[in-house]
Amino acid sequence: MAFSNLEKAMALIIGLDIAAPGFSRAAARQAVRVIGPLATRAAPAVARFNPAATGAALGLGALATPPGQDLLELAEERGRRDRIALNNAIAQLTQVTVPAAIKKKQTKFNKAVSAGLKVIKASTSYGKKGVISSPKKAFSVVTKTASRINKGGKVAASGIRRKLGLAMRRIL
Repeated sequence: MAFSNLEKAMALIIGLDIAAPGFSRAAARQAVRVIGPLATRAAPAVARFNPAATGAALGLGALATPPGQDLLELAEERGRRDRIALNNAIAQLTQVTVPAAIKKKQTKFNKAVSAGLKVIKASTSYGKKGVISSPKKAFSVVTKTASRINKGGKVAASGIRRKLGLAMRRIL
């Protein structure tokens, strides 16, 4: 029967070359019987000489057992969960939140201009009802009237400027 890789590795650690041709299990047992008592006496000295190697050897030996394999599987699962949690935390920290657009509050002047344009659209002064034929002129009249009312000026005596002034005075 051939030696397993673990047996070969352990034999190399204690100084046996069991991979050589002609080395049988019986010879390996006999070598262990001879070396065993010497190793038990020398083990504390070796452990003191290189505690890291001793700890690694003990750890590897413990992990080769079925309970050790269970521990490795638990550690693997825990590592996977921790990795997922870390990725989620990084994603939350680096996520840029776009603030909701805040609608700009309309000023009183703008409300007055809007009301004035509605008055012009409802009248026949700058085109038929519902249509403004020369929008630049109409807008100019509306903004000048809104500015005058906003400054505390008087409402015009008659015409479209009067209608505009009365509508704007309610707002301003």
